[in-house]
Amino acid sequence: MKSPEIPTNEKERLKALKEYSILDTLPEIEYDDITQLASQICGTAISTISLIDEKRQWFKSKVGLKVNATGREMSFCGHAIVEPDKIFTVKDSRLDERFQDNPLVIGEPRVIFYTGVPLVSPEGFALGTLCVIDDQPKELNNSQLKSLKSLSNQVVSLFELRKSKMLLERLSNDLERRNIELEKFAQVAAHDIKSPLNNISSLTEILLNQFSKELGEEARMMVQMLDTSSQTLRELVDGILEHSKSDHILSGNQSFFNLNKLINKCVELLDIHKYCFFITEFDETMISVNKVALKQILLNLISNAIKYNNKCKVEIKIRFSEDLNFYNFEIQDNGVGIDPKYQAKIFDLFEVVALQDRFGKRGTGIGLSTVKKLVEGLGGSIQVKSKVGEGSTFKFSIAKQDFE
Repeated sequence: MKSPEIPTNEKERLKALKEYSILDTLPEIEYDDITQLASQICGTAISTISLIDEKRQWFKSKVGLKVNATGREMSFCGHAIVEPDKIFTVKDSRLDERFQDNPLVIGEPRVIFYTGVPLVSPEGFALGTLCVIDDQPKELNNSQLKSLKSLSNQVVSLFELRKSKMLLERLSNDLERRNIELEKFAQVAAHDIKSPLNNISSLTEILLNQFSKELGEEARMMVQMLDTSSQTLRELVDGILEHSKSDHILSGNQSFFNLNKLINKCVELLDIHKYCFFITEFDETMISVNKVALKQILLNLISNAIKYNNKCKVEIKIRFSEDLNFYNFEIQDNGVGIDPKYQAKIFDLFEVVALQDRFGKRGTGIGLSTVKKLVEGLGGSIQVKSKVGEGSTFKFSIAKQDFE
């Protein structure tokens, strides 16, 4: 018996094989279907997908064979991978001095006929073979050889799909871990920043309320500026924290609830009845979505409709409809409107369009970015139509999901 030669690129070949993490994995129907088909097309009792590592040939899939692996030194496939660009055929091993006394020939499974197509990676490494075996002398015709070659390409495609899936899973896990770390950092940073900000706010309040007379006009203005700046920074920190929590919000479960009651709850939280005329232009409606995420979206959009409005009486209209795949929402206001040149940018993080709102505060550029992230995380989309001086209409959709 002659043992197979070792390929000249053996070190690199073994490294490429290990990158697929496929050795010693459980059977998979996709591979078993290929060996079954190869055996039928070629009319052989045995077919295998064999992978060659340092000391053995291991069968990812097999038909008509009981063992899961054999030694590399007696493998036919070990010979086949030496020339990756050729199909390796032994018509009658009893007449071939390389295999005459091979244990696989003189004993079970009696490998008399063998044809193996190397499984070549995109980088050119022969990982193993798709082979057909029989206990009688045989020769495949051109049609059978072409079919076997096509099936070998399918095996390599499955290998590549496996590698891509593992890469995506690894990247996804890394991204999830980084997001968790970022959320934790944002929470800690927000706490560490807000504590001194609260102290500053308390101090400025005391100075303005209790020592206003002792302070000169210029000093009072400086204290007021300090108070305003601390409030603005606190709102920025709250916005960053809210944005960082959006992934956690999206991971929550959906629930079946009354949309009208949710909107009324948002209105109560914002306490807007005294200066806002609020209309819902739809009947009592039950929907099934991520309630926490939708509540956050509505709070942000309704709050913006109030803040960026210079009318004595703010008017807000909410419309709702649904089709086969989506819940559709519209929030219309009679506010200041948005200049067309800024409309494409308003959903970008930290993009601030208005100099200040009706309360004299400057926005953080975080709220609408968070809204967009939540809407898209719920399988929908959002857009705005606006005219300066007349108001804006935000339209967004949320994909319907089966309620469990």
